[in-house]
Amino acid sequence: MRALLLLPPVGIMAWLAQFGWPHLFPLVVLAGLLWWLIATVWMFFPHIGAKRTNGVRLWKYVVVLLMVVPAWSALALLHADPEHGPAWALYAVILVWVADSGAYFAGTRWGGRKLAPSISPGKTWAGLWGGLAASLLLAVSMALIMGLDLRSTAGLLLATALAMLISVVGDLCESLIKRHAGAKDSGHLIPGHGGVLDRLDSLFAALPMFVVLKWSLL
Repeated sequence: MRALLLLPPVGIMAWLAQFGWPHLFPLVVLAGLLWWLIATVWMFFPHIGAKRTNGVRLWKYVVVLLMVVPAWSALALLHADPEHGPAWALYAVILVWVADSGAYFAGTRWGGRKLAPSISPGKTWAGLWGGLAASLLLAVSMALIMGLDLRSTAGLLLATALAMLISVVGDLCESLIKRHAGAKDSGHLIPGHGGVLDRLDSLFAALPMFVVLKWSLL
């Protein structure tokens, strides 16, 4: 039964790949970015959507669609970029991994004040700053490898920083949905890791932000 829930996002992505490339992809990415900006506000009001009614369940399913489809579209656009597309796609993915590693190191090393205790008690402000610092170091390395000029390097630093910060919202959003559902994990495909969504939530949010900023700044 749960497998049937995969049909709409897979169907939408298949339709986009067949009939929407490339013109509809930017619109889908922008819709995803708009959602993540709304989700940022939602994190300040975590009680919204806590009721387990059919209407709320449907709304959260639409939220999952807005998490998955725009991120996939953003990754496709990055990879298709005629100038170093695969490298930029890989960078966006590595960015999230580096940010998560930096956040984990700083959070466990220094701990301190909680970032969003009512949503995800394990996250701290130290972890946020650690993830941001690691991401910016990655951006500097990428700029040197790509031979970017000063203006493009500044743009990459800004795009990286904002993508990293919105990735935290992605993580918190998935944690809030699980908390509302009274679930510890989003699934059991990856035991001990919170489920597949728990491994991808940050990436879902970071990709649309990074792509839109890359259009504007690089």
